[in-house]
Amino acid sequence: FLLLGTDFNIDSLPLPRKAHHDWAVFHEESPKNNYKLFHKPVITLFNYTATFSRHSHLPLTTQYLESIEVLKSLRYLVPLQSKNKLRKRLAPLVYVQSDCDPPSDRDSYVRELMTYIEVDSYGECLRNKDLPQQLKNPASMDADGFYRIIAQYKFILAFENAVCDDYITEKFWRPLKLGVVPVYYGSPSITDWLPSNKSAILVSEFSHPRELASYIRRLDSDDRLYEAYVEWKLKGEISNQRLLTALRERKWGVQDVNQDNYIDAFECMVCTKVWANIRLQEKVSKSKVGIEPAGWPS
Repeated sequence: FLLLGTDFNIDSLPLPRKAHHDWAVFHEESPKNNYKLFHKPVITLFNYTATFSRHSHLPLTTQYLESIEVLKSLRYLVPLQSKNKLRKRLAPLVYVQSDCDPPSDRDSYVRELMTYIEVDSYGECLRNKDLPQQLKNPASMDADGFYRIIAQYKFILAFENAVCDDYITEKFWRPLKLGVVPVYYGSPSITDWLPSNKSAILVSEFSHPRELASYIRRLDSDDRLYEAYVEWKLKGEISNQRLLTALRERKWGVQDVNQDNYIDAFECMVCTKVWANIRLQEKVSKSKVGIEPAGWPS
């Protein structure tokens, strides 16, 4: 039985559960979308899982990252000298969020931060700047025009809707692709997934928004300090072996017609494991009655 986590509730479980029943759940969202699945008594009901956690049978931690190549790409990178000139009309920080007041309480933090440093906010949450009409639809957030607007900024507030190990979304990967330094709040395990040790500013390292604002102003005024955060991008050097290995070994692709998507990969993985268990049970049953299964050496 394969269940989709978004639609999951306890009443949907296929009871009574027989000894030979395997349960599998696919859920790419955060606990904000279905908190029940992230309590141990529930998630351990399933034989096979696909969630954002690295501990899943099919981890979806990198589900928003197409490839190492897009991280290294300089397609949208705006040179620092140009960004410095753009600072005459743009804030150092940009915030784009329309899902307001989620469990992470990100808007409260950003509201406080705005009292210490200028932030251009384009989304519905704390909006003080408007996108062009053609880009106001949330579906346009992967459009070339939207990318080029965001790429003009030095820093972006990349705040997740929930704070969970390994829950990392496009809010983190998108600025890295565009050559913008993410000011990140979300996964406590984010350091395990950074392209390099100095590729993001972590909110958790600052005791107060005032301190964070002061640090960003310092980087904004010192090209040498700022460039240290984009050096990995300019050189195309990704030092994080965990990230490299995860992308190399995953069995599915993101926006890649030449690879299975993660849903297909999960279904195939479950099918393979179920059949492997059936064959193993058959071998055990035959060996118990003294029947030598075909293919075993005499």
